Amino acid sequence: MASDDLDFEAEYNNRARVPDHPVHIAGWQRDAAAYRETARGEFDLTYGPGERHRLDLFFPENGDGAGPVVLFIHGGYWQAFDKSSSSHLARGANMRGLTVAVPSYTLAPAATLAEIITEIEAAADFIMQRTGRSIVATGHSAGGHLAACLMARSAPSQRPVRAAMPISGLFDLPPLVGTSINKALGLTVEEAHRLSPLEWTSPSRGNLVAVVGGAESSEFLRQSRVIVDTWRRAGVTTRYHEVPGAHHFDVIAGLADSADPLVDILVELAAEA
Repeated sequence: MASDDLDFEAEYNNRARVPDHPVHIAGWQRDAAAYRETARGEFDLTYGPGERHRLDLFFPENGDGAGPVVLFIHGGYWQAFDKSSSSHLARGANMRGLTVAVPSYTLAPAATLAEIITEIEAAADFIMQRTGRSIVATGHSAGGHLAACLMARSAPSQRPVRAAMPISGLFDLPPLVGTSINKALGLTVEEAHRLSPLEWTSPSRGNLVAVVGGAESSEFLRQSRVIVDTWRRAGVTTRYHEVPGAHHFDVIAGLADSADPLVDILVELAAEA
């Protein structure tokens, strides 16, 4: 549990913590657009009835040997961005022979968090049905929360998700309720508990690597440590991985580099999924 003595606004307001965040976000948009121009893939595939129920598939240049698909879920506190800001993060895994799927989802307040979780479940099921392959779920911040939800869901309509690499994920949501982040989400304390994967029945098997930036707030470090410890006790093979010196907006940068340790982790998880 989080300490009540903490200033949760300061702990979770990453834009305030990283004053040059607009530079990083602009870089995401630039690099993502450039990668889409050259990447092999299928784009704007429809996985549901909503306007934002679309995903992109990015393929390795030389084929991927029919292995698992990496599903990358964007962040933005469930209320910002879409798949177009993350295309470049498929590059590293593509260069290592992995197909990567990047979905959009309806943002708060147009959708509740419970509805967003359901949308991502639909996207995952669509990918597994279309490809006939398992998934390695990964995602940044809010996307890390959604990746953990996929692994922890109790009744998947398709094959279960057995491997995940949440990056700067949020698994314990009650600390967000009193912050500005909750203005769009509108979570009650009860909903925050109900939608926290740490409070669901933990998976009893699989592999989880929780990644976080070494320069992130104490709460983000805690969130990743707690899910590693909790799920390990339930039988999941878990690991905590800090990216040295990284803050909330550059912690994902390594996904674009085939030689980065984050891509090494994805390759390892894919081999075990």
